[in-house]
Amino acid sequence: MNKKGKEPSVFMQEVKRDIDTFRRLTGRQRLGFVWDYYRWKILGALTILVCIILAAHMLWAGQRPYRLRVCVVLNTRQYCSDWFHDFYRELSSDGNKAPVDVNQDQPFDYDNAYSYLHEIEVMTTISSQRMDAAVCGPDMYGYLLSINACAPLDEAAPKELFSAWEAGGLPVRSTAGVFLNGNGVPDTSNAYDGYFALDLSSTAFGRKYNTEQDLSEGEAPAPLYFVIIRNTEHMDDCLTLAKAISEP
Repeated sequence: MNKKGKEPSVFMQEVKRDIDTFRRLTGRQRLGFVWDYYRWKILGALTILVCIILAAHMLWAGQRPYRLRVCVVLNTRQYCSDWFHDFYRELSSDGNKAPVDVNQDQPFDYDNAYSYLHEIEVMTTISSQRMDAAVCGPDMYGYLLSINACAPLDEAAPKELFSAWEAGGLPVRSTAGVFLNGNGVPDTSNAYDGYFALDLSSTAFGRKYNTEQDLSEGEAPAPLYFVIIRNTEHMDDCLTLAKAISEP
């Protein structure tokens, strides 16, 4: 007694039918057939492939060693990519070609309804040591002070360099460690004073990137600050940046 062969599945029948149809077609007919019957599968596969490539790139970028990571939140709508390109060219002249990451897309504005998200993003970036220095306006500078993220410049910088900053009136003396408690009252129990920023408003950088502010009538221009983040592992390069960005 002969055993009857197992009937092919519906899927295999469809595959065989499509292969037979494909063989009967020629040239552009084959391309049209594939596109008509498989375009959504093709587009789906391409979408998955693109997502995999983007995820791999993000993972690689996150692990990529950077020489310096700088967050720039200007008071104007300008971008300072050209300035940092020139800075990197001079910085890398010492033979170290590790890149400098300049994030100019981090918003920080307490007039924004989602300002708490800005705080979370900045806090996360600092805690993961992905920010070595910052160029920012009063809102972000105030937040950095409240979380005690600013390195005291008179302690971090050589005496000669800090004296030169003092001669130009650049160091800003502020109070760090002040935050609002659960009742909305400022808690000053851990507050202390220090020179935590440079005011860039009168520097060449400030005159180029901080003078075209959108101001209401009678409103004074907002200052622009340079801050070194306390937990940076690249203090020497931060000081090189501070020296360059504070040139008159």
